[in-house]
Amino acid sequence: MSRPDNASVTLKRGPSPSFEGLGDEVVSSRKRFKEDVDIDADDTLSGDKSFSPYETLADDLAQELQCGCCSELCYRPVVVSPCQHFFCGSCCMLWIRNGGTNCPACRGISTSVIPSRPLQSIIDVLLRADPSKARTERERMQADEIYKGGTPMRIPTPREVSPEPNFNQNGEYARPCPHCLPGNPFGWRCPQPIVDPNTDPDHAWHLDDGTPPGHVYCGNCENLLASSAPNTSKCDFCQVSFCGIGVQGRCLAAPLISQHPHNLTDISDLIQSAEVYECFVSNNVEVEIMLDYLTAQRLTPRHIYREIVAHFQSQPDGFKPLFELDLFVDVHSVAAGVDPNPDAPRSKICRLCAAEILLWGIKGWWVRERQKGFLEETVTKRPDCADGETCTRQKDLAHAREFNHIFASPQPDPMPPVPFGEDAFPIPSDPPQSINNLPGDPARASFATTMPLVPSVVDTSSDYRSATSSQNINDMLDRGI
Repeated sequence: MSRPDNASVTLKRGPSPSFEGLGDEVVSSRKRFKEDVDIDADDTLSGDKSFSPYETLADDLAQELQCGCCSELCYRPVVVSPCQHFFCGSCCMLWIRNGGTNCPACRGISTSVIPSRPLQSIIDVLLRADPSKARTERERMQADEIYKGGTPMRIPTPREVSPEPNFNQNGEYARPCPHCLPGNPFGWRCPQPIVDPNTDPDHAWHLDDGTPPGHVYCGNCENLLASSAPNTSKCDFCQVSFCGIGVQGRCLAAPLISQHPHNLTDISDLIQSAEVYECFVSNNVEVEIMLDYLTAQRLTPRHIYREIVAHFQSQPDGFKPLFELDLFVDVHSVAAGVDPNPDAPRSKICRLCAAEILLWGIKGWWVRERQKGFLEETVTKRPDCADGETCTRQKDLAHAREFNHIFASPQPDPMPPVPFGEDAFPIPSDPPQSINNLPGDPARASFATTMPLVPSVVDTSSDYRSATSSQNINDMLDRGI
């Protein structure tokens, strides 16, 4: 028996008759499914390639454009020179206000701060591409209140390092002041230096003997200072001296207008000051009206102080009424000097005396400020209280809201000056008619004309008690009787 040909014989079983005619369909459907999957995969890959780089670029830009202070995207950026670090304009302004004297990032010496237009342009492009990275509206409003865009700033130069505190290690002896030591960094030495008790205890100055010659105590740091040193200043109001070394800005009697009232920097200090409410006789309503006005007008306690000083300087008596009240006595805990000339003009003042002037004159300033007409009618249209400043119901909130207790007291009319000399009691040029026409002979009339101040008839026979007194006669003559 012969074997079949291998080429013509196959061992694979054929498809079932039920699947006949479906082979092409299945193959084509499988092919289409695979093609669809490949297309979706290609679309996904192509989508990742088209959007991912832009998102990454926006994130990287936002990271690079962060402010070094608030760690957020810069708003109104400014650049510090010469280090070229950049910050939000408001952040840099707050840094300077809080005493910053160098770059907030590197602490390097800085000379100027200027707005950066290139940075602002890049930030604008970034926000157009991704608005979600913008600062909130509230943050932008708060920043605009602190810093206006386009304005350059200046970082103040660093202050001199304060010397080490001069603690009196030995409570019985005085220690040298900063100017007593030879070769001190201030370039001036005391003509009467204090002996150091540690090096020469035999010649040390005992504190029981009083203040060492040529020295006084600073009104702020209470350390000994040289009274004739160039850094020493003296308040013309309390007569206390200040060293100008211990605490910058506080151990100093500054010019009258440029001084800062002690502990009264902003409106919050006025709110927390019990003395302010005492100035208004504890009338909380009037104080709140004033505080709301200060907030709306953006006025500071220093602005009020300057206007009070200007008002006193415009008065004929100047600050004399305040000295008569002993307002500046025992302001500091150290002994004050003697006023060499009470009538001399006042040019320098310390922080505590400036605060005393502000608190004493704030109510009068408020009376004058109300007359400018900036208050609402709901405040100005209130009727004046009949008792005025002496009203005992000012603490009653309902009464204080209904009536006004802040108004200028009416000034009494000045009395006419009393004349002196010949014109005090003028004599009429013409004699009284009743005397010129006296009855009787011409001699009596002539006598009356030549002597007008003497009564024409004196009845010596009448009773003494009924006689006309000299005062009555003068009154009759003045009335022409």
